[in-house]
Amino acid sequence: MSEIEREAMEYDVVIVGAGPAGLSAAIRLKQLDADLQVVVLEKGSEVGAHILSGAVLDPCGLDALIPDWKERGAPVTTEVTEDRFLVLGPEGQVKVPNWPMPPLMNNHGNYIVSMGNVCRWMAEQAEELGVEIFPGMSCSELVYGEDGAVKGVVAGEFGIEKDGTKGAGYEPGMELHGKYVFLAEGVRGSLSKMAIARYGLDADSDVQKYGLGMKEIWEIPAENHKLGQVTHSMGWPLGKNAGGGSFMYHAENNQVYLGFVVHLNYANPYISPYQEFQRFKHHPEIKKVLEGGKRVAYGARAITEGGYQSMPKACFPGGAMLGCSVGLVNVPRIKGNHNAMLSGKAAAEAAHAAIAAGRQGDELTDYNAELRDGPVGDDLKKVRNVKPLWSRYGLTAGLALGGLDMWAATLLKRPLFGTMKHGKTDAEATEPARRHKEIAYPKPDGKLSFDRLTNVSFSATNHAEEQPVHLRLKDKDLPTHVHLPKFAGPSQRYCPAGVYEFVKADDGSDKFQINSQNCVHCKTCDIKDPLQNIVWTVPQGGDGPNYPNM
Repeated sequence: MSEIEREAMEYDVVIVGAGPAGLSAAIRLKQLDADLQVVVLEKGSEVGAHILSGAVLDPCGLDALIPDWKERGAPVTTEVTEDRFLVLGPEGQVKVPNWPMPPLMNNHGNYIVSMGNVCRWMAEQAEELGVEIFPGMSCSELVYGEDGAVKGVVAGEFGIEKDGTKGAGYEPGMELHGKYVFLAEGVRGSLSKMAIARYGLDADSDVQKYGLGMKEIWEIPAENHKLGQVTHSMGWPLGKNAGGGSFMYHAENNQVYLGFVVHLNYANPYISPYQEFQRFKHHPEIKKVLEGGKRVAYGARAITEGGYQSMPKACFPGGAMLGCSVGLVNVPRIKGNHNAMLSGKAAAEAAHAAIAAGRQGDELTDYNAELRDGPVGDDLKKVRNVKPLWSRYGLTAGLALGGLDMWAATLLKRPLFGTMKHGKTDAEATEPARRHKEIAYPKPDGKLSFDRLTNVSFSATNHAEEQPVHLRLKDKDLPTHVHLPKFAGPSQRYCPAGVYEFVKADDGSDKFQINSQNCVHCKTCDIKDPLQNIVWTVPQGGDGPNYPNM
């Protein structure tokens, strides 16, 4: 705990993160008791600034939280009209029919949305109920009580200089205390990592697995646009190099949401997920949609993929983790927003019951049980083996076995393969460069494909340059002494924003350079670094990407 003296504010519930999970919790708390004091702290410059998701939304979470969301004007209006699944080759594709797929894979009744705009609308609903929402407030520390339970967070510290000293405009921030603290930071949240480590929340769970999702928004010619069409693909260009796939959703205003996901358990350190995404857009099936259009936004974000068996314990003394802080993405459906909302609702109900009973600072075990045994657990249990089957047997066999396993879990309530393990972490999966060949990626053409720095400019990313680098190295010598000679410096390729470079110093030696101002907060470095040497921490509030409608 920091020795700096700070003012403190007291609340009933303190929520870190204004995503679908955190906002759902805030809304539900005030629905249950209008007198509860609830605050939401968001590190982005505004609500939605750091939200990036496909997204095809299953409305079951909204239905449970705000049944009259349509009447209230939620920006959830583009219903899925066509659902396509393709396996791509270098020049063509095979359409996989929908009928062999389990019902859970059907997207009809779901909506193509901007989750950034959905969260902005949810924030309006929360504020109407009396929730206090403070954007631009990075939460850098957990605050503990004398009994060891979490009692709050430190938020809003500004003005630390690059060397770690306090600048002329230094502001120490505040401690915000709550009877319960909810961590809804999204994937690989820094406070969630602290809570998991301190309380051993992952002691009984499998390793967590991740993917890197990159997204562009395109405005395309009207004749290429098919409102409501959803296309998912697998196969080319990844092939056997890595698992992953794509999405293309035809949204309103002649826009398509185009995304590419690469599973981060790939072995070859020469793989560049960003370059694979750029190659993908030159496939004839994708090219014909994009030609004549223009890219208007870009962003990237890690995705939790471990599923049910990788969920850590979701409650700890004094609080709980929600949404992707736990890892609630249904991988084959490529959906997690509905589960994030349901988790927020469940956590709120558990905290409300505890506070009504005169409790505080203990473990919300009812929430943890509801998450595993309620609707969220039911959703994730059916698909728990898809990811490990895919990783173990590859695309074709993995798809077939995964489909059979989902059918068995749906019809018989028992998957064919029990509960499979994931094995190595994504960092451990990276193999030495000598076992692989370097990949020669084509140069971007500036029309369909783009270099990273050009694309990052379309994320409106900004970081104050005078602050300390928020990407910390445990050992400053490892990148040049181990990562470069043994793994060919994979950070310069796995980062989708060009943050990491190996450059030559004046004396000819290799130097590791961190361009932290480019960081889009995807957290891939924190996940994929082979020796776990890079630690992602929060920069000062308001920094990072400023996504308008991701």
